[in-house]
Amino acid sequence: MLVTITRPGLVRLGLCKLPPFISRVSLTEASNQKKKKKKMTVTNSGIQYAVQIITKHFGNLVAKVCETLLKSGPLNLGALIRSTALTPQQVKNSLLILVQHNCVQPFTQESKAGLKVQYMAVYDNILHRLRFAKFLAVVAQELDDDCKQLLAGLLEHGRLTQQQLMDRANQKSKSNSSQVQNAAQDNFIRLVTARFVERCPAPEPLLEEAPEQEGPKKPRSKSAKMAQVSETIEQRVLAAARPMEAIRFLITTNPETDDPSQKSENNSSSMSVGEKRKFDDLDIGEHGSNDKEVILWRANFEQFIRCLRHKACVENVRARHDDGAAVVLRAVLKATRMQETKVKTDYSVPLKMGAIYNEVIDSAAGRNLTKVSVKASLHLLCGAPPVRGGYEDLKKIIELLQNDEVESIVLKRYGQDACRIFRLLTSQSKPAGQFFETDKISVDALVDKKETPKILYKLWKDDYVHMEKLSLTTAKQSQVMVWKVHKSIVWEHVLDEMYHAAYNLVKRYDHEREENKEVTNTPKEKRVGELEKKANRFLGVRKIMALSLVKLDDALMLFHDF
Repeated sequence: MLVTITRPGLVRLGLCKLPPFISRVSLTEASNQKKKKKKMTVTNSGIQYAVQIITKHFGNLVAKVCETLLKSGPLNLGALIRSTALTPQQVKNSLLILVQHNCVQPFTQESKAGLKVQYMAVYDNILHRLRFAKFLAVVAQELDDDCKQLLAGLLEHGRLTQQQLMDRANQKSKSNSSQVQNAAQDNFIRLVTARFVERCPAPEPLLEEAPEQEGPKKPRSKSAKMAQVSETIEQRVLAAARPMEAIRFLITTNPETDDPSQKSENNSSSMSVGEKRKFDDLDIGEHGSNDKEVILWRANFEQFIRCLRHKACVENVRARHDDGAAVVLRAVLKATRMQETKVKTDYSVPLKMGAIYNEVIDSAAGRNLTKVSVKASLHLLCGAPPVRGGYEDLKKIIELLQNDEVESIVLKRYGQDACRIFRLLTSQSKPAGQFFETDKISVDALVDKKETPKILYKLWKDDYVHMEKLSLTTAKQSQVMVWKVHKSIVWEHVLDEMYHAAYNLVKRYDHEREENKEVTNTPKEKRVGELEKKANRFLGVRKIMALSLVKLDDALMLFHDF
């Protein structure tokens, strides 16, 4: 008997058993290449969105330099000047602005011509610029409004010295008293202790060659090859630039240089309110040497994303279980936040039962919880009686949130029946993959047999499901279609659509603002008649767009940052 599998690995990827009269056939090489695991890359829509943010904040020249780096990857100064067709001074000034605001990271790489300084756009930090309000809200909730005001200076200026932060606090309070200075110093220490503020990375770290395995290569299984993911150049550069943990959050008694003559020559400490810190007197090549004379500080975006990730997990547990479980999970995550080594950690850090209970009753929401109820909540979260406190599966919680988000998209676009089909396929998508025949999907999802192929075709056409065809040659030739959901591919597709939607939303907001410039420039007391109607309409549209962008950014973080 002859069987033709139009795409490879059908049996291996999840069709548990084939009928006894079917035999396997050799697989084509082109199809094998399609099955290789793909890395999540920044799509063109994502680049457009990032460039739109830079354009909005810094103008077209800076955005052109940033766009070139995002599309071409790391470049040296000469290549960047040639690619952008800008003057050397324009490129240098743009790079200084981008470095100052943590959107570009310089690094040194060895080449045949010697050591060369390359410039790399930091994509995540560009997106974080639209999340400053969320970061300030986190600090206001975790600490207080005074710390929030101090952090606002760092977010506005990108990088500042400790003395510049103190001077800014004095100017904001319109007082130069020692009491204001001491309060600002205490708030700065609180921000650093909570790891919301960190020392800036090395200006031009040396990027070493990627380590290669020595000796003969040992054959590895296919699953091991799939699991092995090499670090990107961005990850390697950021790791090389990051200060050692011992000094990353270290506050020295003398924030400036120890040399009084150098300190007097450095005029960057005196800064008026609203004036961004600039390096007009610096050249690109001198940037590193001057950074060694002072200690620069910046907002620690990693810690803010970690807090927002924890908040999303807590709210999901609250919605799926109860307030008690949410309070316990929040206490565990807050107690172990400093021990997490990365943002996308799969499990919470183990903690003893006594420490968890003490943390729970220290919070206002958990004072009335008993030890028995805390244990019950931990059992609910961990799925088994906790031995050392708990290993809450944060990765599973995030996956549930992602499933809900994609299902809501499918529901709005294709209807209730399509949502049930999609939920069936995603809930049964094992790591090895599992295919379903069309008739079985119709039965399990409770969808009409005639409508099921139509719905599946729509989902397949928009890349939400994957299809395989089995051509069976028996006494009567027939063709079987089987379906599944490749989560990684679908999730990447959904993320790209979100980038595109966010880009369009920002452009529409700018268009509305430009169209209503006459209205916004008119004093409020002079807006009468038609002008008043236009103003009210614009204010309503602006509010809706702002809220939509906030919700869309929450979804972007769910798929990209969490």
